[in-house]
Amino acid sequence: MHRRTTALALALAAASLSAAPASAEAAPTRERGAGDVCFYTQPGYTGASWCYRPPGYADVPAPLHDNAASFESNADVTVYAIDWVRPGQCLYRTIWTGDRSTNWEWRNKLDAVQSVRPTDCQAG
Repeated sequence: MHRRTTALALALAAASLSAAPASAEAAPTRERGAGDVCFYTQPGYTGASWCYRPPGYADVPAPLHDNAASFESNADVTVYAIDWVRPGQCLYRTIWTGDRSTNWEWRNKLDAVQSVRPTDCQAG
């Protein structure tokens, strides 16, 4: 009986050592840095995040699409958050250098970000 218990204990120990921890399977994320504007799914710069680095246009990834509760800008240029209200109609919100919000009023609007003021959108 003692041999079976020992063999079982050794088998369980080996299995637990070979199993990768759940965090090891998570997708790598790029550290935010100078020049980035980062958006978060939760207030207070927490939750899932995504960082935009100017210049250009970028669609916001699915986890943050219409779900950006906070943001912080470390970009050295002004960028513009875009809300596609419906096809052909959009609003923009200016994000200034050093701008940030722990509880963003645009939390349910963010669809895209770009570095040039959108001429076909209205300020919103």
